[in-house]
Amino acid sequence: MDCKEARPLLDANADHELPAPDARRVQQHIEGCDDCRRASDNLRALSGALRAAPYHRAPQSLRARIVAGLPGVGEEGGMVSAATAAPDDAPKESAAGMTQPATQQPRRQRRGARWPGWLDGWLGGFGDPLGAGGANRAASRGGLAALVIALCAAAAVLTLTLHRPTASSPFTDELVESHVRAQVSGRDIDVISTDRHTVKPWFNGRLDYSPPVEDLAAAGFALQGGRLDYLAHQRVAVLVYRYGKHVIDVYVFPQSTAGGAAPAALGHDGYSIAHWDAAGMTWWAITDAAPDALTGFEAALRARLQSGSQRTEAG
Repeated sequence: MDCKEARPLLDANADHELPAPDARRVQQHIEGCDDCRRASDNLRALSGALRAAPYHRAPQSLRARIVAGLPGVGEEGGMVSAATAAPDDAPKESAAGMTQPATQQPRRQRRGARWPGWLDGWLGGFGDPLGAGGANRAASRGGLAALVIALCAAAAVLTLTLHRPTASSPFTDELVESHVRAQVSGRDIDVISTDRHTVKPWFNGRLDYSPPVEDLAAAGFALQGGRLDYLAHQRVAVLVYRYGKHVIDVYVFPQSTAGGAAPAALGHDGYSIAHWDAAGMTWWAITDAAPDALTGFEAALRARLQSGSQRTEAG
């Protein structure tokens, strides 16, 4: 595990929320990394300070003012004061003729159901559409209130859904895991060569298709080699390029055999990911460089594939 993997897990590790295997891996990394160990110590100190911080209860006077300011709704839908008592509050007479005070009910129960003042006023405009008595009117107002609340909740859910970033698919999760696994294990290249005439034949007999292999060093994307990987329940070719100090893994397989529809560019866990179709193949590229690196890579690859196609037709 390196710092890129460990840093997002430090918070959960400090709060003891990680599964045991992940916690052991994070702890092993922390023991060998001074920066992550300091970050972990700071998080644990902050967590302990928050747990030890005192909690202050709001004063009773504040609670009383808030409760007093809440509107109450009676049977006829009008406002009721705090002094209005429910029928249960009436004095009761004992068998001996002695009058006994009624048991005090909690104020919240005596005043009945409430809703915000703006909603109460709006519902009041409906009156009693059926011409029914107070009981039916109260019931109809309650139903309308429930309907308005449900509509507001639905609108809130829709708004959150529309503004939420596109969720990653299981395929992109698997793509990121494959890329990270290759980098961490050190087995990121099976055939090491900058010559496409060496890399392309290496896949013969190892796959049931022949992936296009292009050297894009002139555009700043040097071919480093290739490897086999297993993605979306099939073996796929991975072409490895270098852009400055960044590695770009390019997964290539016949079009429409895996991955499904996806946006042209997206991000996932700090990695840039791009997807496109060309030359009868589906291409997925992933790197820890900025997204514009993949935009430049795609443009350079398309140009090279196009020029190769034109040369073939001319020949």
